[in-house]
Amino acid sequence: MLQHTLTRLFNYNTLSREEAKEILINITSENYSQSEVVAFLSVFMMRPVTVEELSGFRDGLMEQCKTIDLSDFETIDMCGTGGDGKNTFNISTLASLVVAGAGYKVAKHGNAGVSSACGSSNVMEYFGYKFTNDNDRLKKQTDKAGICFLHAPLFHPAMKAVGPIRRELGIKTFFNMLGPMVNPSNPQNQLVGVFSLELSRIYQYIYQETNKNFSIVHSIDGYDEVSLTDSFKVISHRGEKLLSPQDINLPKNKPEEIFGGNTVEESAAVFKKVLNGEGSDAQNNTVLVNAALAIQTMDDSLSFEQCMEKARSSLFDGKASDALKKLLELQ
Repeated sequence: MLQHTLTRLFNYNTLSREEAKEILINITSENYSQSEVVAFLSVFMMRPVTVEELSGFRDGLMEQCKTIDLSDFETIDMCGTGGDGKNTFNISTLASLVVAGAGYKVAKHGNAGVSSACGSSNVMEYFGYKFTNDNDRLKKQTDKAGICFLHAPLFHPAMKAVGPIRRELGIKTFFNMLGPMVNPSNPQNQLVGVFSLELSRIYQYIYQETNKNFSIVHSIDGYDEVSLTDSFKVISHRGEKLLSPQDINLPKNKPEEIFGGNTVEESAAVFKKVLNGEGSDAQNNTVLVNAALAIQTMDDSLSFEQCMEKARSSLFDGKASDALKKLLELQ
């Protein structure tokens, strides 16, 4: 029963890391009623999750995760928390292909959209990608295409229990916050987008405990990626900075210019256009800046301009598009 814990939480107490881990395992093992789970999730919609709590939730998920071994490669994951309610086109998935096209290895963790019309898994499935958790196949894709796609439900069977509840609620929960932290391949590098400044701090504390190269990005107007619609914060293993689009010589975007559509089909049409080098300046710049930040996360000997150059060449010389073609051929 979760009642005692709920009473404590409603009285403004917090959970220890161990308690959070145990409750997460009980939730995913379906040891609680649906109404208890909804009440529990609601607590964290009304107050911030603590570092201890989020670390415990992550521990609980990773304990039940089907891990995969990509340690032959130096990989990066580019994954946002989602939950920003902005319904942008699939920026991090496109940026991942750009990074792969630039010669880096990407282990992209993704899922179907919960608070947006089209998540990364939706768009990959639309293009015919068959999800797999077969280690050899994913290794081959990483080797030959420079990218593999890790569809979260295949690696986190424990999430099955909360899937219907999350879909029904249709709003962000702490499970959104966990997504980037539970990549089953545990990549050495990560570009993480978060939906609030508060969460970027929590992530910073958690990632500083790891030996990863990381960059945490948040656009001040609420996007969980660099949207170029406003200034954005970058917190990394190298320090932190607040940048405006002008600081990196790019024009400011309007929110409607990076809208992803209301259906998977509409999102996929935007995706295809951008990947084929036919996107608008706003769409291209948004993808390129996120790809450049990922490249710099992996190799901080490069200037931001050099990283942008590598990203541009990947997108406009068709290398990003080739990475997707190769990935689809290798199934």
